Amino acid sequence: MNGTPLNRYFAEFFGTLLLVLFGCGSAVLAGGDIGFLGVSLTFGIALLFLIYCIGPVSGCHVNPAVTLCLAAANKFPKADIAGYVVAQLAGAAVGGYVLYMIASGLPGFDIAKGFALNGFAEHSPRKFSMVACLITEIFMTATLLYAILCSTKSYYANGFAGVAIGLTLAGIHMVSIPVTNTSVNLARSFGVAIVHGGWALEQLWLFAVAHLIAIVVALVVFKFTHCEKC
Repeated sequence: MNGTPLNRYFAEFFGTLLLVLFGCGSAVLAGGDIGFLGVSLTFGIALLFLIYCIGPVSGCHVNPAVTLCLAAANKFPKADIAGYVVAQLAGAAVGGYVLYMIASGLPGFDIAKGFALNGFAEHSPRKFSMVACLITEIFMTATLLYAILCSTKSYYANGFAGVAIGLTLAGIHMVSIPVTNTSVNLARSFGVAIVHGGWALEQLWLFAVAHLIAIVVALVVFKFTHCEKC
């Protein structure tokens, strides 16, 4: 990573803003035309280009779970955790409000009818239970974190981490959009939930819990599969 702490924090702010605007925007503004596959690919492509744009500056975490996981793996300074997480949440919130301003320009737009929100039970896209949604978020988030831990090892093919991580995020969305609308990123969830308010904010706790558990799962699996090269 290069630059001052301010450079890195701003990169995380702007990167998370764009991830929410492009990823959630594809669902809100074009979901009826591009479907689950299109939304999945948009999230993956957005993360891919962000990795190459801001990765050299901040590492392109744009996700609190990534920051916490890398810090736990001693790949990121713990002193920067708070700054990164605050920047990510702030960027996501701004991205959510920008998306709302765009979407509200469409006649008949109603945020209550859909805003790429993450939820469980009655607020799951296909009404999956709370337990099913919790399990989904744990394993999907752990998969993303595992991909990041693996692809950032020194012996991994140089320059291809962004491709691997972006495709992993796209695949995750293809599986889990019907279940939770796919979070795997508390900042992404927060960015649209704070604009919507109500139940969307009330249900964020499940995603926070799932992502914390996912960090432990990813680190344990990574340790067992790569211990000889750690």
